[in-house]
Amino acid sequence: MSGDDYADTPRPTRRSLLAATGTGLAALSAGCVDRVQSLMTRDSPSTVSLSVKTVPADTDPVATTIARRLVEHLSMSGIDADIVLQRESELYRDVLINHDFDLYVGRYPGRYDPDFLYSLLRSTFAGEPGWQNPFGFADLHVDDLLDAQRSTSGSARRAHVSDVQHEIASQQPFTPLAHPDVLGAVRTDRFEGWHRFPVDSPLRYLALEAAGVAADGGRTRLRVATTDARVTQNLNPLAVEFRSHGTLLGLLYDPLARYVEGELLPWQARTWSWDDGTATLELRDEATWHDGTPLTADDVAFTYRFLADTSLGNRDSAVPAPRFRGRSSLVDNVSVVDDHTLRLSCGDASPEVAERAFTLPVLPRHIWEAKRRPADIAGVLQFDGITEALVWSNRSPVGSGPLRVADVTEGTSLTLERFDDYALTGVDDPLDPSVAFDELSVHVVPSDAAAISLVGEGDADATAMPLIPSAVPRVVRDDDLTLLSDRSQSFYHVGYNNRQSPLTNPRFRRVVARLLDKRALVDSVFDGYARPTVSPLPRPWVPDDLTWEDGNPRSPFYGRDGDFDVTAVREAFRDAGYAYTNGGRLTDQ
Repeated sequence: MSGDDYADTPRPTRRSLLAATGTGLAALSAGCVDRVQSLMTRDSPSTVSLSVKTVPADTDPVATTIARRLVEHLSMSGIDADIVLQRESELYRDVLINHDFDLYVGRYPGRYDPDFLYSLLRSTFAGEPGWQNPFGFADLHVDDLLDAQRSTSGSARRAHVSDVQHEIASQQPFTPLAHPDVLGAVRTDRFEGWHRFPVDSPLRYLALEAAGVAADGGRTRLRVATTDARVTQNLNPLAVEFRSHGTLLGLLYDPLARYVEGELLPWQARTWSWDDGTATLELRDEATWHDGTPLTADDVAFTYRFLADTSLGNRDSAVPAPRFRGRSSLVDNVSVVDDHTLRLSCGDASPEVAERAFTLPVLPRHIWEAKRRPADIAGVLQFDGITEALVWSNRSPVGSGPLRVADVTEGTSLTLERFDDYALTGVDDPLDPSVAFDELSVHVVPSDAAAISLVGEGDADATAMPLIPSAVPRVVRDDDLTLLSDRSQSFYHVGYNNRQSPLTNPRFRRVVARLLDKRALVDSVFDGYARPTVSPLPRPWVPDDLTWEDGNPRSPFYGRDGDFDVTAVREAFRDAGYAYTNGGRLTDQ
């Protein structure tokens, strides 16, 4: 296929323009929504009721505990509040696809570059599924700031990113709580090099070196334990509700470039150069897919077009892949020069930001093109126009990464094997991505304690998922185990549905943001393995006046030393325009 076939992106339809117009109107009117609603209901005030959604304690006890504490303080404040516990895939479906929630407590995976805030908060994404603006937040000034940080670099960009953080602190579309440490347990008697990369990074497996490993049947096995059975149920990198960090899938599907210790390095792309907003990339000549088909520039161009519209133009409006929306939206046009050369046009985005688009997983056209057909999925309410690409389980994935699937048993195990024709084998600048084992065996266990026991007994070499803080003493007490602890870009947060009253009101959200004592949460819930935060970004990007020092500089807790000041909270709600019934229940007027 010629380069011209990829030069056009899906044109805006009447429907998409109307959606965008609606978002703009929402932004313009956001400040007066509550006044209008107050006037309409002046004769019949209603008490405020809110539900907080999260996962059960056996999935994430940190999130569950935070949610319960939030519900307790909402109730003490006069709000009829309850907690709704859901399986992780169900929670993601309600929050990220259906937008069916009041508040939720969860963990955002985080990114190396602050441009992830663009898709997380820009109003144009408010109606789409996925991690792009699940809050329904709409503010034209914030939109301008997000646009500006994409088109600038250096100190100018840092200033715009700082302004975005100040808006988050002021308007509280969501409330960042803490950046947790990434914890893991490993043995070092069979493999070394575990400390180089975090537990949730695919690169940790590529950095390992064998140390006294006895081959089993002529094959060297790396064995890991996980509590996340989703990786045995669905291997589709586009499936929002089944993916969090995508650690293991990052070994199956390769990008053009990867961040290695903060530096973006060539991966399936051998090199690239920039000229007036357009990047020219050269691919590795020897790259192939797991099924032996050559990987070409046509596959890469298809990937960008497909991620922008998984229907490939067969619907009235585009059906983008929600999981990678922020990065795929950086690319305006793609053209193929030859089998191993292509050009990406990134519009006004600075190269510093646009290079994030190089980190998307490359998909084989001969596998994914057929998945453009419409599909139905139970439980999805609002996303009109689902394609098979977004819902199929992909149990036999074909990628170009260092590992490929050998066997999978749903709910029990996953076995990956080394891809001997991997294009990067032997590359040593600065990471040699050669694999030090023949097989990676992933065993699903019911709890963190079971995973640690499996490693401690020598039946596994490492835990494959981040451990909960309360599991640390088990690791420390076992002389055969080593505790891994790394800083994380991810953050726990409270998300608000900005589409519905009273959460449309930033004054209401600001009060709710102060119902949790972040320092007390870090000490008691995270056992100290986290950092309280005002901003969703890691420290190097946080301005001085938003940096957590002895406390929260913008939204301090209503209380002291963990004790909740109910009187102060009720007064704050009154100042925000709300009232209380004789029975002490908060009302919307």
